[in-house]
Amino acid sequence: MMVILGVETMLIDSATVYAAADSSAVEFIDPGVTPAQTTKVWTPTERFPWVMLAVGAVVILYAITLPKRWGRSGD
Repeated sequence: MMVILGVETMLIDSATVYAAADSSAVEFIDPGVTPAQTTKVWTPTERFPWVMLAVGAVVILYAITLPKRWGRSGD
């Protein structure tokens, strides 16, 4: 999941997050209503994608070697 998040944040400049508690069905159906009060724009830092990719790679490598640590091989 962290690897996917890292790749996605490399491709975007910012993400707009909608608050679920303050929104209603009318805001999603009617495009004329501006949800300015219920949105938050998140801009990832320059190192965030690389950190997510690195941590995700470590988790994947650990998960691959985990059966060998317990004495069971995948062969």
